Amino acid sequence: MSSPAERYAASRRKGRGELAAFTATYDFDLDRFQLDGCEAIEAGNGVLVAAPTGAGKTVVGEFAVHLALARGQKAFYTTPIKALSNQKYHELVATHGHDNVGLLTGDVSVNGEAPVVVMTTEVLRNMIYAGSTTLDTLAFVVMDEVHYLADRFRGAVWEEVIIHLPRSVQVISLSATVSNAEEFGDWLAEVRGGTEVVVTEERPVPLWQHMQVGRDVHDLFVDEEGASAGAPTKVNPELLHAIREKVRGTEDDPRLQRGGGRGGRDRRGGRERRGGGRNQGGQGRQRGGGGRFGGAASRTEVIRELDRDGLLPAITFIFSRAGCDGAVTQLLANDVRLVSEREGERNRRTVEERAAVLEGEDLDVLGYHQFVAGIAAGFAAHHAGMLPLFREIVEELFTAGRIRAVFATETLALGINMPARTVVLEKLVKFNGESHVEITPAEYTQLTGRAGRRGIDVEGHALVVWSRGLDPMAVAGLASTRTYPLHSSFKPTYNMAVNLVAQVGRQTAKEVLETSFAQFQADRAVVGLATKVREQQDSLDAYAEAMHCHLGDFREYAALRRRITDVEKEGKRRRGANRRAEIAVSLEALRVGDVIRIGGRRSGLALVIAPPRSYKGEESAPTVLTEHKQVRRLVPADLDGPVAAFGKLTIPRGFNPKSTKQRTDLATTLRIKAPDEQAPSVRTRATEAAKGEDEHLAQLRRQLKEHPCHQCPEREVHARWAQRWWKLKRETSSLQRKVEHRTNSVAQTFERICVVLTRLGYLDDEGESVSELGGRLRRLYTEKDLLAAECLGGGAWSRLDPAELAAVVSMLVHEPRREEHDPFPRLPTDGVSDAWQDMLQRWSELEDLESEHALPQTGEPDGGIAWAVHRWASGRRLDEVLSGSDLTAGDFVRRCKQIVDLLGQVADAAPEPHLRTVARKSVDKVRRGVVAADRLD
Repeated sequence: MSSPAERYAASRRKGRGELAAFTATYDFDLDRFQLDGCEAIEAGNGVLVAAPTGAGKTVVGEFAVHLALARGQKAFYTTPIKALSNQKYHELVATHGHDNVGLLTGDVSVNGEAPVVVMTTEVLRNMIYAGSTTLDTLAFVVMDEVHYLADRFRGAVWEEVIIHLPRSVQVISLSATVSNAEEFGDWLAEVRGGTEVVVTEERPVPLWQHMQVGRDVHDLFVDEEGASAGAPTKVNPELLHAIREKVRGTEDDPRLQRGGGRGGRDRRGGRERRGGGRNQGGQGRQRGGGGRFGGAASRTEVIRELDRDGLLPAITFIFSRAGCDGAVTQLLANDVRLVSEREGERNRRTVEERAAVLEGEDLDVLGYHQFVAGIAAGFAAHHAGMLPLFREIVEELFTAGRIRAVFATETLALGINMPARTVVLEKLVKFNGESHVEITPAEYTQLTGRAGRRGIDVEGHALVVWSRGLDPMAVAGLASTRTYPLHSSFKPTYNMAVNLVAQVGRQTAKEVLETSFAQFQADRAVVGLATKVREQQDSLDAYAEAMHCHLGDFREYAALRRRITDVEKEGKRRRGANRRAEIAVSLEALRVGDVIRIGGRRSGLALVIAPPRSYKGEESAPTVLTEHKQVRRLVPADLDGPVAAFGKLTIPRGFNPKSTKQRTDLATTLRIKAPDEQAPSVRTRATEAAKGEDEHLAQLRRQLKEHPCHQCPEREVHARWAQRWWKLKRETSSLQRKVEHRTNSVAQTFERICVVLTRLGYLDDEGESVSELGGRLRRLYTEKDLLAAECLGGGAWSRLDPAELAAVVSMLVHEPRREEHDPFPRLPTDGVSDAWQDMLQRWSELEDLESEHALPQTGEPDGGIAWAVHRWASGRRLDEVLSGSDLTAGDFVRRCKQIVDLLGQVADAAPEPHLRTVARKSVDKVRRGVVAADRLD
C-alpha cells in the first residue's frame, strides 16, 4: 500500500495531467491569472479570482468542473440568477453531455443527482440547511459572481453558503474586480482554510471610451506623452469644445464643420485623419445635428452610426423598461434593418418555433408581434418586464450574432454572458426604487465591461451619448475610477436562526455567525476606529490647553454656553414634537363618519371614510374624502394643528372610494349637510411647556454672566478653541459608540432574534432548541419568513381553495413601487379578504415586537396583485388577467414564479395534510401557460 506522500505525489501528477488536458480544449492560450487559479485548485486550495467582466474568469470555475468529472467527484456551479443558471447549464451540457450535468433553480429540476449540478445560490443554501446527503460527496463549489454578497437584499445567502459548507469542499469564488480582494481573501482563508487570491485588472480586449455629441463621436481621453496606451489621462479638449459649442447652439461654426482633431485613436484602433467626426471613405464628411432631447443624437442615429462604422453588435443600456421598448418602436418606425432579409426570416422562424408553447390569444398582450418584427430586423429589447422566454430568445440570438443591437436595462449586466463590440449608455442616472441616483463607478465598469468579445474583437468601445446637463468630467471620473470595495450585507434572519439552532445549537450558532465577513470587516474597522479615538484624544488635550483662562475654568464656562444653546434647540424641537404628538393623538381619536375641518396647506372640509391604520415607517393615519372629491390618507404633516370632529355623516353601504361617481356624490353630501359651526378649538400643551423653558433659560443666562470667565478680554478667543474642543469631543464620543456597537454586532442581532423566536414559540422556553413551530419556519425561505410562518399556523389559510391560496401567498411576494402601494387592494373573495385582514393583524403585531427588540422590521404585505393572481389560478386568459392593470406580462410571470416557489415551501411546511394538498394544487394552477413556458424539460 502506498504512503500518504506517494498518494499525494500521484495526485499532483494526475492533476497536472488534467490541467494540460483541460487547456488543450481551448483554441487560445490561457492567461496567467487563469493558469494561477487553475493551479491553486489543482493543489487542493480554494481560490478567489477577481477580474474584469469579460476577462474569462469562468475558465477557472470550468476547470473545477473538469477536475471533478476526471476524478469521479461532484461539483456544484452556483449563480445568482436563474437566467445565468440556465445559460451555464446549456454551456456545460454542450461540453460534458446531458448525463453529466444537472440543473436546480427552485422551479426547475433536471438530473439533480448528476456529478455536476448548476444551481442558484439559494438552492445550495437550502440544501445545506436541509442536511442533504448530496453534500457528502461534494468536492467543489464554484460561486460565480460572488460579489453579489454585497447585495442588500440577497447578499447574505453567499456568506451563509461559504460559512456552512464542509471544510473539505474547495470553494472557487469568481468576482468582478474589487479593490479589497485581499481582505475578502483573508476572510475566506480564515473560514475555509487555504485560499489563494488571484487578481487581475487587465482586460483581454482593450476598452476605448467615447462620447457622442450630436452625430459626432469624440474620444473621452487623449493620450499624453509617457502614458501607457489607452490609459485614462486627460479629458479630450476637443470634446469639451464641441459640448460648449453645442450648448451655445453654434452648430454651424466652421471649426465644427472641419472637425477638431481628436488627438487619439479612432474607434477602430487606427489614427484619426480628421477631428471630431469620422473618416467615411476618405470624404471627410461631417454629420452634425442630432434630433432627440438636449441636442443629443436619437437612438436611430446612434445605431445607424455604429452600423456604418462596423461597431455592431451593440448593447444600449437604458434605465427604463418603457425606454427599451420605445427604442425598438423607434427603429421599426424608421425602417432600420441590421440583418439581411434571409437572416431576418431565419430569426422569425426561430421565435415562432420557441413561442409555439404560448397560447395564441396571449400573443397580443405579450407584445409578441412587435417583438418578432424587431428580431426579424436585427434588434430587440431586454428587460425584466419581458416574458422570460422572450429574454432567453434575445440572449440566444444575440450571443449567436443573429441580432445586432439590444436595448437593455441594467439587469442584463448582472451575470448574463452577452458580450458586444460596443456598449452605449444614454444616461448616467437611474431609478433605484426610491429616487433617481447617479450610477457608481462600479456600475459603470460593470456595464461597459460587456464591450469587447474575447477572440473576436481587437478592442471594445464604450459610448456615452451626450445630452444637455451631462458633465463630461463626471463621465471621465466614472471611467477612470478603479476603487470598488466589497462590503458585506450579511444579517441574521429568522429562518437562518432556527436552522442554525437546529443544526448546531444556539451557542455554537452564535460563534459561527461571528465568523461572517460582516463581522470580519466590522472587527477590522474597529481597529482603525480605536486608533482614531486615541489620535483625537491627543487633539482634545491640546485644545483644552489652548482654551485655558487665568480667571477661571473656561471649560465650565463653555459648558454653560453650550447648555444654553442646547436648551434653546431642545425647546424648539420639543414644541414641534408636542404639536406633532397632539396632531397624531387627534387623528387616532377620529372614527368613520366624523366630519372635520383641515387647516394647513390642504384646508377644507373632510369626511373620515376609513379608520386610522399604521403603515411601515409612517404614523397612524385615517383615510378621508375631502370636499374636493379627493381620497387620501391624512397624516400629521398635512396639518398645522390638532383636529376634532364637529359633525357626523353616514357613509353609504358598499361605498367604493375608487368610484368617481360615488366620491362625487358623497363629497356633495359633505358640502351640503356639514354643520355650519366651526371646528372646536383643541387645547395644546405647547404654551405651558414654553413658559417653563423660558424660566430655565433665564436662570442659565444669569449663571453665565456671573461666571468669572465672562469678564475675560480673551473670552471669544478661548470660546473658539472651546467650540473646536466640543465638536471634536462629540466626534470622539460617536467613534467610541461605533466601536462598542460593532463588537459582536452580528451575534447580538442573532441573540435578539432568538428572544423574539422564543417569545413566539419557535424556540423552546429556554431558547436552546427548535420547537414544532420552528420546524415549519425552517422550510420557509421567503424574505417575510416569520410572517409567512405566523400566517401558516393561524388557521386562516386552511379554509382557502387553491386559487385563493395563490392570491394570499402573492401578498407575501409582491413588492410594488412606493407610489403604487394601495391600502385598499381589490380582493377576489371573502376568504381572501379574511386572510388579508389576518395577515395585516399579524404583521402589525410582529412589527411592534421587532421595534421592541431593535430588529429590522418585516416589510408590509401587499395585496396589489391578489386579484390578478386569483384570476390566473382560476384558469383565466392572460389578457383577461392583466386587463386594466399596469402590470407587464414579464413582471406578472416573474411574480408567479416567486409565488410557485413559496407555495412549494408552504406545501412542505403546512401543519395539516389538507393545506399541503391545496398548496400543491395551487402550484399546478399557477404554473401553466406563459408561467411554465420557459421551463426546461
